[in-house]
Amino acid sequence: MDILFVVVFMLLGIAFFILEIFFLPGVSVGVIVGTLFVGSSVWYAFSTLGTVGGIITLVSGVVAMIFAIFGVIRSRMLEKISLTREIDSSVPAFPDTIHVGDKGIALSRLSPIGKVRFGEQTVEAKSDSGFVDVATEVEVVEVDKNEIIVRIVEK
Repeated sequence: MDILFVVVFMLLGIAFFILEIFFLPGVSVGVIVGTLFVGSSVWYAFSTLGTVGGIITLVSGVVAMIFAIFGVIRSRMLEKISLTREIDSSVPAFPDTIHVGDKGIALSRLSPIGKVRFGEQTVEAKSDSGFVDVATEVEVVEVDKNEIIVRIVEK
């Protein structure tokens, strides 16, 4: 019965370590519980089975942990749960029809980013001077490949 407790505690400890290494991020419950189970197993082996039983438990626990880690790595289980999809999308470039000096109307509040309509095109723009209210006329100050900077048109 003593050996059963030692083996079960060791296996539970190894299972929690495997969960921590491969499935749970960071140092969390898996390490704490795994350490408690493995430590309890070794302590119980030393206290009930003697020095030889404790050393055998310690060595066999290390060997079992190594085999368990390599077994999980070599199994196809990690391939089944890992993300394998490639991201092939890109951010669309702004149309070439918007140039510095073009005037448009703010469709949403620019705080500092919002929607602006230039003619028939609606694009996302950034205000260079803070907040711009809805239906305010704006002018393009700068066109970069990934943002359009506007300012309020002074009347």
